[in-house]
Amino acid sequence: MPLFRIRCARLARIIGALVAAVLVAGCLAACSAIKLAYNNLPEVSYWWLDSYVDFDSTQTPRVRDGLTQLLEWHRQNELPKVVDLLRQTRTLAGDDVTPAQACELVESIQARLLAVAERAVPASSELALSLDDAQLGHLERKYARINADYRKEWIALTPKDQQEKRYEQFLDRSEDFYGRLDPSQRDLLRRQIAQSSFDPREIDANRKTRQQEIIALLRRLQAEKAAPAEAQAAVRAYVLRVAEPTGPVRLRREALQEESCRNIAELHNQTTAAQRSKARQRLQGYEDDLRELASSL
Repeated sequence: MPLFRIRCARLARIIGALVAAVLVAGCLAACSAIKLAYNNLPEVSYWWLDSYVDFDSTQTPRVRDGLTQLLEWHRQNELPKVVDLLRQTRTLAGDDVTPAQACELVESIQARLLAVAERAVPASSELALSLDDAQLGHLERKYARINADYRKEWIALTPKDQQEKRYEQFLDRSEDFYGRLDPSQRDLLRRQIAQSSFDPREIDANRKTRQQEIIALLRRLQAEKAAPAEAQAAVRAYVLRVAEPTGPVRLRREALQEESCRNIAELHNQTTAAQRSKARQRLQGYEDDLRELASSL
């Protein structure tokens, strides 16, 4: 896995379908240098969220306006912080790193994503209150399709095929970041995947739990005809509970993150000077693009 490169889609999914869409701005800002994509995030985010709940004619303009406002807030308040984070990462990328340094940067990215989620709570809770039974049914069917796809793409595979698929994914991402890996680096990547505690069934079960919680929350807000302030409190509590779990869920997440940080550091520390130079150039490109976006207020 490339140095400090976070899979934003995975981070967004833990928030759930309703709130996850508002994280798109933060995700693409952190993981892409494509300025055109960033500027078109309100439109992209709208269609992404619409695929989950099928907006009606009264919801559409409110959602579009809310996403536009979120992007402008993100551009002004969050992009400078992401630029600074990229600068720190670029500085570290020239030398060996420790797992602790990798985890510190992972946690910094998670904090930026949480800031976007919290900013979006008022708009998200307003949307939640406007959903009807048909739209909640649409959401449940969307979840069912997602779960069926995941079963086909991961759970139906043999353990050997799962490992091979993960290897190909991480190899592609690593080489996109560092350039071609040599045989010893590829062997290291294979060993890391073979020793990983990654379990697609666990991911599937956790996702289904989050889905059920979201549906239950939305149905409760609908049934109780909750006031806006009550809805905001409920949505905010859910976001924080998922982002900062307690008990066994927290311990398991911490263990997986520590494993990832060890792997990131181990692979990076085996890269050559030329590979690190390529990584720094990639990070510099992201940094330059985001700095330009942040200045275009």
